[in-house]
Amino acid sequence: MVKVLVSCRVTSFLRLEPVKSTPSPVLRTALLCGVLTGALCLAWVLFLYFTGSNPYGPKRTLSSFFPPIAAVISQILLRRYYINGPGLGRSIGVGLATSLIAAGIAAAGLYLFARMAGPELIAQHLTEARQLLIATKELYLKEANGRQQFEATLRNLATTPQGLAQDEFVKKLLLGIVLSIPGGVFLRK
Repeated sequence: MVKVLVSCRVTSFLRLEPVKSTPSPVLRTALLCGVLTGALCLAWVLFLYFTGSNPYGPKRTLSSFFPPIAAVISQILLRRYYINGPGLGRSIGVGLATSLIAAGIAAAGLYLFARMAGPELIAQHLTEARQLLIATKELYLKEANGRQQFEATLRNLATTPQGLAQDEFVKKLLLGIVLSIPGGVFLRK
């Protein structure tokens, strides 16, 4: 009997059948997807740290793709609450809210991690980042205004936990917004 109930719930979830009315499905869906995605981004940073990789380095940027994917998933999940589709405003809104919540939690988590890990790890990251930039200096110099771009990139490296958190927030939010709008347009019905 229990197996039948579980399989019915799973198949109704996969078919995206409308569910009974719940208060504020947009907010509930955005909170669920945003919190899970923010936690996943923090888990990725912790995974990099415990495996000996640089948690602030280029591998961290792989988690920047989590919020846009979560925004589209939240838009798909929101369709379950509306028979004729959620509409353009709700669909885009849930994607934007999911991205905002995920970016905020990921940035707060990275800030707390950076504060707890200490400045030594940030200094090690800055050394690696400068070495990577110096190795690619020739590529910068081949382009117009290459020297200015190289110097700006070198100058704009995040050196504090606040800078790392701000960088994390902006990147995740921008990518989430970029995919939320077209996703909302296509998933409004």
